[in-house]
Amino acid sequence: MTTVEAIALVLRDDQFISHVTAARLWGAPLPGPFDDELVHVSSMGVAPVMRRPQVAPHRSRSQGFEVDHVRGIPVSPPARAWFECASLVGETDLVVLGDYFVGPSALATTDALRAAIVPGSRSARKARSALDRVRCGVESPMETRFRLGVIDAGFPEPDVNVDVVDEAGVFLGRADLAWPQHRIALEYDGDHHRERRTFQHDQRRSNGFVVNGWIVIHATAADAGRPAVLVERLRQAFAQRRIEQARRARRDARMSTLA
Repeated sequence: MTTVEAIALVLRDDQFISHVTAARLWGAPLPGPFDDELVHVSSMGVAPVMRRPQVAPHRSRSQGFEVDHVRGIPVSPPARAWFECASLVGETDLVVLGDYFVGPSALATTDALRAAIVPGSRSARKARSALDRVRCGVESPMETRFRLGVIDAGFPEPDVNVDVVDEAGVFLGRADLAWPQHRIALEYDGDHHRERRTFQHDQRRSNGFVVNGWIVIHATAADAGRPAVLVERLRQAFAQRRIEQARRARRDARMSTLA
């Protein structure tokens, strides 16, 4: 029996698992410091808070929500759990959580996240700022982190999980992050990409992109901590596209003069 399950056995009817513990039960990707066994428990209204070892107690004064259940354990609903996490994690991690809840998990919508923000609370400003950067369709935490990283570095916001096709409309693959108008793709290669079959698939897909005029830049977890090289590669890619665009403009101008 896990610590959460043990704590759940002694919860009162007006208590529930909340904050990062609820987010973990919903399968959300949490930053490393919250992988411990500390269980967050909220008590409703004037109910007594839980005072037990390995429990982080909270009091919930919000009204108008129903507690959900995961494996029979009463927990904060997904959108509420996201907002509760705003008091414990940084803004980037909160965007990661938001992308997860509104992504393929389909546990919440951006409207639900917005509705969960408690006006006037200490975390409301951070939550609203994070929500402005949450995007649907993101499939991994690293995609979120790289998306935010390239935006903060001054690049245009990329589209997420873009289907790439050739001129005949044949599907070539899906790019993690992409600027389709520039035919630039940023691919995150996690550890599973080292497996032989995955590596071979990635190579075929990348080749298909390149022969159809795409610039493909690959990133790894190491680039997240030290992004300078990745940022420079992206800068070069955009510079190359600007040069190509200028050449096309000059060529079109000449053709127009000849006509």
